[in-house]
Amino acid sequence: MEFKVTTKNENETIEIAQNIESEKFENMVICLNGELGSGKTMFTKGFATAMGITESVTSPTFSIIKEYEGELPLFHMDVYRLDGTIDGIDIEEYYKKNGVVIIEWADTIKEFLPKERLDIKFKIVGENKRILVITPHGEKYVDLCEGVL
Repeated sequence: MEFKVTTKNENETIEIAQNIESEKFENMVICLNGELGSGKTMFTKGFATAMGITESVTSPTFSIIKEYEGELPLFHMDVYRLDGTIDGIDIEEYYKKNGVVIIEWADTIKEFLPKERLDIKFKIVGENKRILVITPHGEKYVDLCEGVL
């Protein structure tokens, strides 16, 4: 099962993130994929703002993981530089820290992702237009998608 949503600008991407955030739960994992500039970090910013996080959210390209405090802890990861390995980084421990994990470039570490998660693929189809292909894995994520998309 997958859901497709078309956004025409950054505000619509933020709105999708806020809708998904409205149904957040502890140990939620959201995996974002798409080419550079497709909206992954913009989605995360929208999600974080909806969680009450006032800090500026930027992609953790060099630090790999940034932690933010909001209604729940937010663990924002950019795993692009890991080249498919997670040596020395306990990424799987974050899945159990009672917060929300958002992983940019998640496809690069597919074998280390939890079975139950929400995958969002961003496809650029115009200067500002994007198609978000949202694939829920697990009943909680299916319910979430059916409730907000």
